[in-house]
Amino acid sequence: MKALYFCRSSRFWRRFGNRAEDFGKCRLVGEYHFYQIYPRSFADSDGDGIGDLNGITSKLKYIKELGVGAIWLSPMFQSPMYDFGYDISDFYAVHDEYGTMDDFENLMKRAEELGIKVVLDLVPNHTSNRRLWFQEALKGNQKYYDYFVWEDGVLDDEGNMHPPNNWLSHFRKSAWEYREEVGKYYLHQFVIGQPDLNYRNPDVVEEMKNIIRFWLDKGVAGFRVDAVNCLFEVDKDLFGGKYPDEPRSGNIDEDPENHDYLDHIYTKNQNETYYMVYDWRDVLDEYKARDGLTRVMMTEVYATIQEVVRYFGEGDRIGAQMPFNFDLITDVDASSSANDIKYTIDRFLSYKPLDEHANWVVGNHDNSRMATRYGSALVDGINMIVLLLPGIGVTYMGEEIGMVDGYVSWEDTVDPGGCNTDDPVNYWKASRDPERTPFQWSSEKNAGFSTADKTWLPVAEGYETLNVEYQKKADRSHYHVYRSLAKLRQDKVFRLGKYESLALNSDVFAFQRWYQGEAYVVVVNLRDTEHTVDLTYLQNVYGKSKIVITSVQSPKNKGWRYQFRRRHG
Repeated sequence: MKALYFCRSSRFWRRFGNRAEDFGKCRLVGEYHFYQIYPRSFADSDGDGIGDLNGITSKLKYIKELGVGAIWLSPMFQSPMYDFGYDISDFYAVHDEYGTMDDFENLMKRAEELGIKVVLDLVPNHTSNRRLWFQEALKGNQKYYDYFVWEDGVLDDEGNMHPPNNWLSHFRKSAWEYREEVGKYYLHQFVIGQPDLNYRNPDVVEEMKNIIRFWLDKGVAGFRVDAVNCLFEVDKDLFGGKYPDEPRSGNIDEDPENHDYLDHIYTKNQNETYYMVYDWRDVLDEYKARDGLTRVMMTEVYATIQEVVRYFGEGDRIGAQMPFNFDLITDVDASSSANDIKYTIDRFLSYKPLDEHANWVVGNHDNSRMATRYGSALVDGINMIVLLLPGIGVTYMGEEIGMVDGYVSWEDTVDPGGCNTDDPVNYWKASRDPERTPFQWSSEKNAGFSTADKTWLPVAEGYETLNVEYQKKADRSHYHVYRSLAKLRQDKVFRLGKYESLALNSDVFAFQRWYQGEAYVVVVNLRDTEHTVDLTYLQNVYGKSKIVITSVQSPKNKGWRYQFRRRHG
């Protein structure tokens, strides 16, 4: 075989063989890869500095050109924006800063014309304290009082009232807030303005199913379900009618007011949660029974692999097609070895049910951007992994061009995760604003995102050359690599082919996909160090091969040919 030298680059080798027969149409989750849009930061159509639905509609052609088949929209429902859309005051209305229901229907119409499916963010765990349900609860309406989780406070020896127990919010400090109107505390696992819903109340269960049906009737292709493992708290009747304290997590570096200070054994991953997800899948399948079209459910769960894969289903109950696999976010980064990458990928493939799709996620609106965590030199390599591994690829907007986290000053910080630290020095460690800065379309004012004098978050530095327009014009760019990958993943080898991976050394990760005599090998060098590697350690690597895609840093060129000798023994 010919020696190959890799220098912080990723490339494909294709062995020629017999052409495969055409294959049948896959179901939705196997047919498309998904592109997440954070509406507030994607495109501003009216010059107010905030992204909106008409802005998204105007960019759907770009989405189509990327080769994306389905978009997922972060919440665009009516909201006071304490948590920027995850505190919903009206599940049946569009947030006024984002547009109208007519605008949403126009988006759906244009997406259908382009063959793009639309998935919405479902936020079932909580509502907004401005929601009519909560306001009626405060007025003493028993029906809606029972929609929420209430508990008596605890009096100390001096007669001072304290929260019912030690439960902590994801955004720091107590998860309980007192309301004089009813003389009790309500549970909010997120910001104070997000009271948790009570899923032990059948009326709440039915309300959420009706919300699901409303948007399915509007033509959406499914839902990404937010914070799903927080749906149920432990049944307090099992503890004498009082919610118990949660134990310490054992993390000695955590501030006692920080969520990670406790082990959330009573507020996460309760057994009832899984069955609620299975019930929602039944609702989605009601619609499939009518027209034969699959509606997808994607569940957001940061948990152990055993807990994550349980959302696929259990016994004769089926659940989400896509319990999000966040391992490429939480478990590996720029410091990881090829062995770490292989282990992380293989673990999910090993645990998921054999007849379900894997999925691969490297970024979202809650985590530092992929290019920041892995380094800009690995953008193409990581996109190759996400789009060409067996299963479903999920792209957070901007990953196709290698967008990085933006700098957001303490004065400009708006995310409650950062604001609630009350720390103008270290706030950025908890803030999610850096990964939410406006999309970079061009080198024009505000990166072409908006004509406003001030955008809701500042545009990241360096947008003058890190933008879509610049990369489209370039001969080689992350944008061009991404489009080539999206096209390549439609090949039968990546739809139906087998998979094998190797850590060729601590720096070089490689995997192969093959089907009916045709094979591709993806090689990713995670470091700046050059290596000579023997690809024939992988099966089927022999005979004539050629490069079909390279990273922007690669010294190799598309079309270069190589001859491999078969490995013996």
